[in-house]
Amino acid sequence: MPADLPSLNALRAFVAAARWQSMSRAAETLHVTHGAVSRQVRQLEAELGQPLFQRVGRGLILTPAGEQLHRRAAAAFDELRDAWQALARPQAASALVLGCPASVLARWMIPRMERLAADLPGLTLHLAPQETPPDPQLGGLDAALLLAEPPWPTGWQVRPLATERIGPVLSPRHPRYARLRQAPATVLLEEALLHTASRPQAWQRWAEACDLPVGRLRQGQGFAHLYYLLEAAVAGLGVAIAPEPLVSDDLAAGRLEAPWGFLPTAGQWLLATPAHRHDARIAALATWIRTQLGEPRPPAAPDSP
Repeated sequence: MPADLPSLNALRAFVAAARWQSMSRAAETLHVTHGAVSRQVRQLEAELGQPLFQRVGRGLILTPAGEQLHRRAAAAFDELRDAWQALARPQAASALVLGCPASVLARWMIPRMERLAADLPGLTLHLAPQETPPDPQLGGLDAALLLAEPPWPTGWQVRPLATERIGPVLSPRHPRYARLRQAPATVLLEEALLHTASRPQAWQRWAEACDLPVGRLRQGQGFAHLYYLLEAAVAGLGVAIAPEPLVSDDLAAGRLEAPWGFLPTAGQWLLATPAHRHDARIAALATWIRTQLGEPRPPAAPDSP
């Protein structure tokens, strides 16, 4: 008969292995060896007298018992983590840690920080740039401001903020600016288009929405991040494609133009938090961002849980 409580280290190893469906990834996350994770999982299975995983090739699949234990254990660890963090840094005195893509941080969030401080004087933000999508647990973050498409990880609580709209932009410094800005969108089929590895499907989706032949698009210079892409567009190096809010300041200042407008995509601006996190500051921040993006508050989707 199993003990009243198993080893917490063994439970941590099991939860990590279940989350990543890999003993190796769990070992990397916990900074231990693959063998240590395997032994701890086997210890739990021996105490329960039933398997927690099915081994399929090089991967893992939870058994029904494993699914039940993972659901309960993961929730328990989340509760412990929240309790510890609340004691270690009282919410009222701590900054809200907000993760967001570096391009959103540089081109949208930072220029609005003075306005945010005036509108929400009680909110202190710690901005954390994210070069890759956050992990399913939003580790180390209180919230994440993202441009993404569903489905979302099951461990997230998502507050939709606005529908993403994208469109081509060019600078008055572009060598063919005068001709391009007066021409229909088909003129872009003649251009070597600037693109970014962080949004590889953006041009294709825009062309499909405009009924342009995707196969005739030509890629020009590529950039690792959207921020660099837009800086290249401002410098007149070519035509780029961008989410509307990230170029709104450039459009207002005349640094960029969008002659062909912006079209909605399947993506959304959203504020994601761990599903178990309840923080009134996040609801206030979501309302503020939605207002800045020009979106009304959705009546059927309240900000507070």
